Amino acid sequence: MGSATVKLTIDGREVEVPSGTRVIEAAKKLGIEIPHYCYHPALSIAGSCRMCLVEIEKFPKPAISCHTVAADGMVVHTDSGVAKQARAAMLEFLLANHPLDCPICDQAGECKLQQYYMTVGQYDSALLDNKVKKSKAKIIGPHVMLDSERCILCSRCVRFTDEISKSHELGIFNRGDHSELSNYPGMSLDNPYSGNVVDICPVGALTDRDFRFKVRVWYLDSAPSICHGCARGCNIRVDYLTRRLHHNDGKRIARFKPRFNPEVNGHWICDAGRYSYKTLEDEDRLYNPRVTDGNGDNPGWNAITGRIADALSSHISEYGVGSVAVIASASMTNEEMWAARQLFYDGLKIEKIAWRIPPGPDDIDDDLLIRADKNANTFGAEQIFGPMTHAADVQQVLDKIAEGKIKAWIVLDRDLSPAFGEEKIRKLTGGLKFSLYAGSHLHATSRSCRFLLPTAVFTEKEGTITNFSGRVQYFPLVVPPLGDALPMLEALSRLSAALKLEPISTDPGAVFTALAGDIAHFKGTSYAELIKRWAPISKIPS
Repeated sequence: MGSATVKLTIDGREVEVPSGTRVIEAAKKLGIEIPHYCYHPALSIAGSCRMCLVEIEKFPKPAISCHTVAADGMVVHTDSGVAKQARAAMLEFLLANHPLDCPICDQAGECKLQQYYMTVGQYDSALLDNKVKKSKAKIIGPHVMLDSERCILCSRCVRFTDEISKSHELGIFNRGDHSELSNYPGMSLDNPYSGNVVDICPVGALTDRDFRFKVRVWYLDSAPSICHGCARGCNIRVDYLTRRLHHNDGKRIARFKPRFNPEVNGHWICDAGRYSYKTLEDEDRLYNPRVTDGNGDNPGWNAITGRIADALSSHISEYGVGSVAVIASASMTNEEMWAARQLFYDGLKIEKIAWRIPPGPDDIDDDLLIRADKNANTFGAEQIFGPMTHAADVQQVLDKIAEGKIKAWIVLDRDLSPAFGEEKIRKLTGGLKFSLYAGSHLHATSRSCRFLLPTAVFTEKEGTITNFSGRVQYFPLVVPPLGDALPMLEALSRLSAALKLEPISTDPGAVFTALAGDIAHFKGTSYAELIKRWAPISKIPS
């Protein structure tokens, strides 16, 4: 039986790695980045770009470090004259037919051809012949554009569709310098994970049709976050504009990218989550407190919370607290759910708190990332709301409204119309004596309510969510809330103050500490430790 680890020397430094480790990964352990294009840690080895050539003592010629397995006693030189010359020659070969598209290419600023030319290239061109011309701006799927002239045939995208999405749409056709990436005949790159091929493309051959020509990457800053599109809780990178640009329509969030977490989503995210950023600042955002009683009344926060407190108190006095139900979003943070429990269950003694809506017929789990449950924090809702509610299912609340037993509801950041139909929600809400919506968007549910409180979307606040497997994950504030919107914690705190109930903290850390002291699943978990566990922002692992 072989040794579990091997020791080798790379650039004069000894390193010990597990047996079977490739030289390129052994070098990473020492902080040495070996240039590469075709290699990706989540894909099979192709060895086609030859950019990761290194000099290994007792080897007759330079070896590709992505394929070469580290061995005991091996001596590797990544920066020797032989290695540098070999990589420069390979880069010249790869650039021989590459077009000079840098001024108009979306990949400019994060392109490995540019980066490696500055570090291992900078040679005088020996090219005498005209470049080979290939197709440009070719749509190969609903989200992806192909520029074949920029392609260096690293085959990452082909291996992704073969090994990860298993949809097999892409291949490399023809031979020699006429080889070209393309769809298989009759096929479109239309799978739920197609955007990932743009992330792993090391050059500007595959670009995102949604992001194309939108903004230069050097105008973007980045922050880590958690996708709220389903119960998986994929780790993402939010790229946002550090200043408003007129050609970006004034939007701040430019794109979502996957953030590597081997225990949650690996290197990937689905297309639904990737493009969900568009809803964060769309035309349906709720920016200001409103009273929809026909008077066009838009009071400030202090005035509207006072009016809500008076109306709710009067309703409870007349009809009793049993006539009131709360419908909470199962995508709220753990801290928001705890605050809602404090306010409505502990403070107002409302026992009917519902959050569960069954998945739709088209919502199914797949074999990679996608979960049928489109709520980010159902697990948290079960832990926080579960022990004390009499109406976990939203359908039960709707039935009791139809029967006339529930005469008031408070909806927290949830649109019920996709699940139950717009007409039904409008009809039920129209028969209520009191209705309040606190959330981020205008839709059939919120427009049917009398009082509307604008709250922040997840990129405009911080907190924690618990994914389907029970993993608690922290996400930070990326950009400030738009308009007069407030984080849900602060909205609930202001409402509690107006109702003269126990104060609710607006500090997510303090709220998490309180819930962790009471809910078994969270005991022993520290908010500070969750923030530390928050992975540092980085580019897509390559």
